[in-house]
Amino acid sequence: MIVPALVAFFALVGLLFMLLSLRRMRRRRYGACAFHGLSALVFFLAAACAGLLGFNLLSYERLTHEQHALEAQFTRVGEQQFDALLTYPSGVTQRYALRGDEWQIDARLLKWRGITNVLGFDTAYRLERIAGRYSDIDRERASPRTVYALHPPEGVDVWALLRSYHDYVPWADALYGSATYVPIADGAAYEVKVSQDGLIARPLNLPARQALGAWR
Repeated sequence: MIVPALVAFFALVGLLFMLLSLRRMRRRRYGACAFHGLSALVFFLAAACAGLLGFNLLSYERLTHEQHALEAQFTRVGEQQFDALLTYPSGVTQRYALRGDEWQIDARLLKWRGITNVLGFDTAYRLERIAGRYSDIDRERASPRTVYALHPPEGVDVWALLRSYHDYVPWADALYGSATYVPIADGAAYEVKVSQDGLIARPLNLPARQALGAWR
């Protein structure tokens, strides 16, 4: 809030000096007119600088903005077997049976160019699949895979539209795939977010943080 207040203050003072300058000009007091005119210019420049500062701060906030994609909660049902409960922002839930000691989620993303991103356009994404995985490569090769296609709540498939017309949208930057994987633990809960750089899985409770802390 301080930056908009500074812009308004400098602009208001600059306007005041400009009015005083015009008043001095009518009275043919050219020295005072020049002084107040220069003062108005200085404050208008200060307002412009403050505005640019605020724009840069806004750019940083937009470029680090993260969208909430889903929450994932895990319950152990057997040796390296887990029930995964996914909850979308709309409240819709889905369950999957995963095997392994880690879980991975994949998505496709469309990233916007700088100015479009600054103006408030979030990265467009479509969640693709969730899978269980083993940290041990030999176990990963030998064990049954548990991979599922994700079907988020029905609605307008914005990603499909953007993909179809990507070549005709000059402010679209890139289409690419992104994935993140973290360890599974009984009772662990994670939040999956979409940033300008891809997917991020963050721990929501102690079991998840402990699993990450012990991850090898």
